[in-house]
Amino acid sequence: MPVKVLLNEKNELRLRVIGESHTALQMLRERLNCSSKVEYANYFPGHPELDDPEFYIRISGKNTSDKVLKDIVSGLASEFASISL
Repeated sequence: MPVKVLLNEKNELRLRVIGESHTALQMLRERLNCSSKVEYANYFPGHPELDDPEFYIRISGKNTSDKVLKDIVSGLASEFASISL
């Protein structure tokens, strides 16, 4: 899943997620909003045929947005890695 960084400031991060659907973005948004380090997280799908979705994260406190995002994503990845069918 290619990601383009549109804005990366101390407590804000805006990404364009190329070729991704609501499924992964909804899961990521849910996990981020459950974190006490995150003040706000949401994604905006745009036009389904023309636009790639954009993801926005605002962090509270002294944490950096990219560090919090990496921690949440690695936690999700480890959960999926432990699944066996």
